[in-house]
Amino acid sequence: MAASVSDDLDRSPYIAVSSPSSSLGRSRLSVHGALGGGAVANALLWRNPTTTASMAVAATVFWILFEIVGYGLLSLTANSLLLLVTILFFWAKSASLLNRPLPPLPKLEVTEENVGRVSDEVWVWINYGLSVARDIAIGGDRKVFLKVILVLWVLSYIGGLFSFLTFIYIGVVLSFTIPALYEKFQVVIDEKLCLVHRLLQKQFNVVLSRTLGQSNLEKKLQ
Repeated sequence: MAASVSDDLDRSPYIAVSSPSSSLGRSRLSVHGALGGGAVANALLWRNPTTTASMAVAATVFWILFEIVGYGLLSLTANSLLLLVTILFFWAKSASLLNRPLPPLPKLEVTEENVGRVSDEVWVWINYGLSVARDIAIGGDRKVFLKVILVLWVLSYIGGLFSFLTFIYIGVVLSFTIPALYEKFQVVIDEKLCLVHRLLQKQFNVVLSRTLGQSNLEKKLQ
């Protein structure tokens, strides 16, 4: 019974939490449910430390090979495939000669279901990007315009500090640390984020009001 209740809590996207120090008075979002509740969520939240640690080590090794050592992606891929094919070939030959089992390879294919799932996700994001572009170009939404400008400027600034590979590696490291830390200290972090959100929203409204006021003044002068 206890195990089933725990599983239900993991699958549920929301968990009711009452915090005496918080006046938010709403249900807390379950990090595991927000991340999908599957193998990816388990890896990001360190539910299986061995798997997560292996993925982090692999990402670090790839970053060192490509960024520090300067190994090329094409060379690494070709050499890895060459080694793999050679091992499997001689394994299969020795198995037929010595009456040993063949290499335990799974059925290598991409199912139509997986292709459809990926295409659906890409379709949603493409339509979202096109809707944002339409709001800026046709709708004249100043809020969306300022948000897009801010995000693009931040990305451009970060891109000038790191290479693309280092940027991806930092993203991988943060994905293995931030969700786990947020799940552990969620109540405290939510309170601080609410304060920061109020301050940023206030500053954003000030900038937006000044922009709108200047635009209206120019229209009146014309």
